[in-house]
Amino acid sequence: MIRIYNTMGRKVEELNTVEPDTVKMYVCGPTVYDYVHIGHGRTFVAFDAMLRYLKLKGYNVIRVQNITDIDDKIIKRANETGRDWTEIVDFYMKDYLDSLSQLKVEIDQHPRVSTHIKEIIEFINGLIEKGNAYVAQSGSVYFDVESFPSYGLLSGTRKEEWNQGEEFVKEKRHPYDFALWKAWKPGEPYWESPWGKGRPGWHIECSTMSTRYLGDQFDIHGGGVDLVFPHHENERAQSEALLGKTWVRYWVHVSYLTINKEKMSKSLKNIIPLNEAIKKWGVNTLRYWYLTAKYRNTIDFSEDSLAQASSALQRLKDAMSIIRGVIKSGPKYYSNDEQVKTQRKIIWLIQKFHESLSDDFDTATALSQVHEIATIVFNDLQSSEDFMGAMLALDAFRQFNYVYGVMDEEFNAAYENLNKVIDAVVEVRNILRSKKMYDLSDQIRDVLTRAGVRLLDSKDKTTWRFE
Repeated sequence: MIRIYNTMGRKVEELNTVEPDTVKMYVCGPTVYDYVHIGHGRTFVAFDAMLRYLKLKGYNVIRVQNITDIDDKIIKRANETGRDWTEIVDFYMKDYLDSLSQLKVEIDQHPRVSTHIKEIIEFINGLIEKGNAYVAQSGSVYFDVESFPSYGLLSGTRKEEWNQGEEFVKEKRHPYDFALWKAWKPGEPYWESPWGKGRPGWHIECSTMSTRYLGDQFDIHGGGVDLVFPHHENERAQSEALLGKTWVRYWVHVSYLTINKEKMSKSLKNIIPLNEAIKKWGVNTLRYWYLTAKYRNTIDFSEDSLAQASSALQRLKDAMSIIRGVIKSGPKYYSNDEQVKTQRKIIWLIQKFHESLSDDFDTATALSQVHEIATIVFNDLQSSEDFMGAMLALDAFRQFNYVYGVMDEEFNAAYENLNKVIDAVVEVRNILRSKKMYDLSDQIRDVLTRAGVRLLDSKDKTTWRFE
């Protein structure tokens, strides 16, 4: 059972998906007017780890992450630099996609606002027809917040706190109504609409594109905690007003990243571009460091914290080298009592690893259990040449790397002689079965099954094949 914290209701709930064995996830992507920074990187990796763990547990996961390629900030940057807005978008979108690729983040769909204008207009029309939105004299369209009685429920805000961060104009019915469509101003890009020339507001894009790719109901809507209000509050209001039902089952938010205990801001000049961090620290160290804190806890960046993450990751790589060495030496035809005890301790730690990640994706606690296995490798496996223990440790590290994605190179080396290793493991399993040590022999079968190897037992022998 996987449990997940839901910002709506502020409690941990059992994951119960719209479709059996499938998780549909929408994560708010960046507005491409500047370089993505390490705070964005944390959000990307946090949801990537969730996706990877859900896949490890057998779920089919579909992740959509949008690109906001038309927005006030983009227009402002274009005006400041004297460049065309499309040039701004193309330059910073490339930086974003390159950084995402280097971080090994899995995205199934990357919709852009500018290619979904038709669907956005249809969405807004539906809200107007239902009485939840109105066309102002200028040609702008606003969502009538008063028409949605549960507004503020997601963010826990009161009416006096509903400042949208938008320019207040007298044509709004209420000061806290927000723009769905912004009428054209000279010098701005525009599209034709039933209300005249203009462009989409910020919030409507995510409602439209998530529904377009994931359906009228989906499982997880995520982003940084700074998006809870007004962005996600507004998304929920306009989507549920149109659809007439609960739109998202679980609202999931990643906490802040600070720099030496201070909030990142341009005024403090402490914003670190993600591409620079990747270049300096490397992808694996950066991913590892992001996941040393649970996604709902603030993480603080410092040179020391990244150096510590690098050392801790190296410790796991060193343990992996020992595991490979023990496996390469080949199986022994027995396990003594101390080795069996060690093997059962590793099995127990693998179970604890899963318990931690199943409890609201607690990557920090799960990581401590991986390091306990590394300690066993250093203290016990290295000297005893415990082949079965090494195989169990290898499986633990395989599952760890599947989620954290920080030791791909080590696993490529570990599987160089894969067929010989599997033959040896099957031989050890047969010996354990002959001695009626069924708990360990069953564990070997489970390890191989998770690795995509199916065992075929017959009366005289055991064969295997890749699934």
